[in-house]
Amino acid sequence: MDAPTIVIMDALTIVASEPMKAVLRRVQRASKLPAAVLVMGETGTGKEHVGRAIHFYSQRNVGPWVDVNCAAIPEHLIESELFGYEKGAFSGANSVKPGLVELADRGTIFLDEIGELDAKLQAKLLRVLDRTPFYRLGGVRKVSVDVRVVAATNQPLELLVEQGRFRRDLYHRLSQVIIHVPPLRERRDDIAPLARLFLRQLDPDAFLTEKAIAALRNHTWLGNARELRNAVTAGLLAAEGAAIDIEHITLSPCANVPPSDPAASAAEGQDFVQPANLADREREIILDMLERMGGNQGRAAQVLGISPRTLYRKLKVYRAGESNAPQSLTTVG
Repeated sequence: MDAPTIVIMDALTIVASEPMKAVLRRVQRASKLPAAVLVMGETGTGKEHVGRAIHFYSQRNVGPWVDVNCAAIPEHLIESELFGYEKGAFSGANSVKPGLVELADRGTIFLDEIGELDAKLQAKLLRVLDRTPFYRLGGVRKVSVDVRVVAATNQPLELLVEQGRFRRDLYHRLSQVIIHVPPLRERRDDIAPLARLFLRQLDPDAFLTEKAIAALRNHTWLGNARELRNAVTAGLLAAEGAAIDIEHITLSPCANVPPSDPAASAAEGQDFVQPANLADREREIILDMLERMGGNQGRAAQVLGISPRTLYRKLKVYRAGESNAPQSLTTVG
């Protein structure tokens, strides 16, 4: 079989597989439209790179790129971080501070983990998407911005809408264009180029042997590209020389994961996981990873590619739903 052609998605990453080349073509078309984009996919699949590529190929690429992880900012600070504040708005507000939305004027703002945004800020974000001026925190004068919103999530937003946790109008406004990023296990031609890219960023003189590459290609990557980067980093540390061989690669045991593509599932005679069951599948993956990490929540969050706050919130929901939660859930990393 011929080696896959490698192309640039943005200034920071490359793709080689046909599924990701299809994503890139959709990115290039979407970048020309003055529409919000919702990027969906599992944790660690490269949703931020897709967002950067949209900005890179758009006419806004001369403007600012501002990326925000909605789950990483403390709840009591996120409104002031996103929308800014006026002098005297609260204790310690000694000067005017423009928000991140304002700093992205004439450019692109990337809102990762958009499903974590609370209801009040969802309403305010809707005004931004509708090009309606908004107030800074404590402000008396409205601020107008021209900004493109690209949002990303690993959660089924349709389910959050049905549960009343996400505004229906905001969902429809964000999903003018939807781009699904396939998991790494469904684009294995990307594994070797990505592994070599990660290694080149760490040590240009190091290299992966063919046996090591084969092991990486045959692994089921629940943590996707983030887990792959961790494996390459660990392999570099374990190797004494420039060659990273199979004995230097440590891979976590993985449960069987069904394809996320309905057509692929049908072809293999499997039942496609409907959106209503995605939350159950997410729960299985999180609890499985937590068990593998010996109950260490910090390590589990790192491997899964989510913030510790997001993991803590999800575990709290699981505890509320089950009175017989595993003991490992009580361990704080």
